[in-house]
Amino acid sequence: MKNRTSILMALLLISAGCSETSLNNPYPEKEKTENILYSSFSERPKHLDPALSYSSNEIVFTAQIYEPPFQYHYLKRPYTLIPLTAETVPTPTYLDKFNRPLPKDAPAEQVAFSLYEIKIKPNIQYQTHPAFSNIYHNMTPEQIDKINRLSDFKMTGTRELTAADFIYEIKRLAHPKLNSPIAGFMSEYIVGLKELSETLKQAAEKQPTPSAFFDLRQYPLSGVEEVDRYTYRIKIVGKYPQFIYWLAMPFFAPIPWEADRFYAQKGLIEKNITLDWYPIGTGPYMLTVNNPNRVMVLVKSPNFHGESYPKEGEAEDQPAGLLANAGLPLPFIDKAIYSLEKENIPIWNKFLQGYYDAAGIGSDSFDQAIRIGSSGNVDLSDEMKDKGIRLVTDTSPTTHYIGFNMLDQTVGGFSDSARKLRQAIAIAIDQEESISIFQNDRGLPMQGPLPPGIFGYQEGEIGINHGVYDWVNEKPQRKSIQEAKRLVASAGYPAGRDAKSKDPLILYFDTAGSGPDDKAHFDWLRKQFAKIDLELVIRNTDYNRFQDKMQKGTAQMFQWGWHADYPDPENFLFLLYGPNAKVGKGGENATNYSNPEFDRLFDQMRNMENGPARQAVIDKMVAIFQKDLPWATGFHPKVFGLYHVWYANIKPNHIAYNTLKYVRIDLEARAIRRDQWNKALWWPVVALGGVLVTGILPAVIFYRRRERETL
Repeated sequence: MKNRTSILMALLLISAGCSETSLNNPYPEKEKTENILYSSFSERPKHLDPALSYSSNEIVFTAQIYEPPFQYHYLKRPYTLIPLTAETVPTPTYLDKFNRPLPKDAPAEQVAFSLYEIKIKPNIQYQTHPAFSNIYHNMTPEQIDKINRLSDFKMTGTRELTAADFIYEIKRLAHPKLNSPIAGFMSEYIVGLKELSETLKQAAEKQPTPSAFFDLRQYPLSGVEEVDRYTYRIKIVGKYPQFIYWLAMPFFAPIPWEADRFYAQKGLIEKNITLDWYPIGTGPYMLTVNNPNRVMVLVKSPNFHGESYPKEGEAEDQPAGLLANAGLPLPFIDKAIYSLEKENIPIWNKFLQGYYDAAGIGSDSFDQAIRIGSSGNVDLSDEMKDKGIRLVTDTSPTTHYIGFNMLDQTVGGFSDSARKLRQAIAIAIDQEESISIFQNDRGLPMQGPLPPGIFGYQEGEIGINHGVYDWVNEKPQRKSIQEAKRLVASAGYPAGRDAKSKDPLILYFDTAGSGPDDKAHFDWLRKQFAKIDLELVIRNTDYNRFQDKMQKGTAQMFQWGWHADYPDPENFLFLLYGPNAKVGKGGENATNYSNPEFDRLFDQMRNMENGPARQAVIDKMVAIFQKDLPWATGFHPKVFGLYHVWYANIKPNHIAYNTLKYVRIDLEARAIRRDQWNKALWWPVVALGGVLVTGILPAVIFYRRRERETL
């Protein structure tokens, strides 16, 4: 007993004397001085193969690994294309139907083909990879049995990037086993891609084994030509200025044939050792850990060809400190660790502790982080300011909308009745209130299909939808519910009932949302329809069933959204282009809207250069949209980002995703603040020890006394 008492007292003394170092640090102590960025992800990336990947949670990784010919300037706005692996951004050569050159200002109707010649930079090396070691191209089953992950391969290699690698990837878009999401669209433009797809399909049917290597070098693609080791040409149908933007996307990044050969081995595929899991590129980072159930790690590639931080930007970039690193070599970060987080609260707490370098603001943490002034101005809370946290806001080139299925007999079509019903619903759904309640005022109500920042978007009175809003006191004001009810009655549904049958009008909203936030939104949405005496029924299904309804055109109303692939109005207006309908054509026109005049103007607009003439055509298209209203309402989200004081070079870029290389972390500042914010509190342990001693000591004394009396 004497020994136990001594040990207890010693522990209490040690506890009282302990330093105030952190006990809650989720990272190893050795990482404290390493040049690492810490972030999180919530959804498992499904595809990391550039021919397949088309989701925002995937491009966070693929954009750091793969390098297409072009990229967007990090600082300049409007978004400006600059070379990445290419030497320059080419100007297309226009050809007539006899392949004779045309003037640069030739009318679109005269242009039969556009020719892009791309010259890439020499001496660019791939990251080291076992695919470049030919000894692994024909492994036996016994050899593959010993392999469980890519790191099990002992031999690796690299080689120089060539023009043929870009051509190889373009051919992969037509590969029948890959089913690239842009294959159909690109087949309409890249000469010979549709024919190559059919050739590859026939060849695949004749293959003796499904997993056999498909050497695409053996299959010619008429519209893509290798000029020399560092130069290739792409020939597209007609005049399509937006094509150059596609060449800044991972779809057109190079893939070496060796990777296809290596990953085609049946035993590796069965072990999920594929390009979808282990990408191979020339970018500044390579994926060294892919454990989507826990963590994903990007590490600086030792073979990176090098790049410098921009030396110029916009006028405000210099005073904002965004040119402090001008001309310095990229990337600044050695490693980026992304941890899986299913909930927002753990992300928020770790951010406040300094264990994540940046964070968004969820609805649960909005009031803790943000203060809205009486005039509507947005500012950080005192708690955030005390920590030196910075707020960066921007409007995303994104449109979220509630759409009507234009094939539906009640809400679809172009009859006067259907148009008035859609207009009434558009008035009744108070988008401003929705943004306030569900987005914490982080959004701009939609007036047309184009978001701010995209050419063609019109601000002020000229841009509002006059069928839904009035212009009052220099700002849009939603029309009254009385006006909406009048439109419902004029559409043939007085007091929400069919004028002939007297039956109540019941409308249906199809969705795959099932979370608590979704339920609150659905309840709110029902109330919006009830304001004009209409009943809304929510039809909730799983995502696959919802997708099936959209493909078949059986949904009546739904919620959808689109984020810009590239900064051009065509990328949004094509969502309303008839030939791009979802039903029957598999396109992205989810409403199946088809207005011949809109389609005619779209065909005219898509080939025009930005300028007054193109703006005039877009204005006509937007006016048609505002009259027909295939989208009832929507909003463009405002993005709020929080960054710690040690996080440098912050400028939101909603089009480019290869921005990790520009980030710089002040390691000393981060370490100091982490220690300050996460000091270990030992006094509760000491206090509890004191309580234990106070309670135990009398019992010990009594026991010792009894023991002596017994002796």
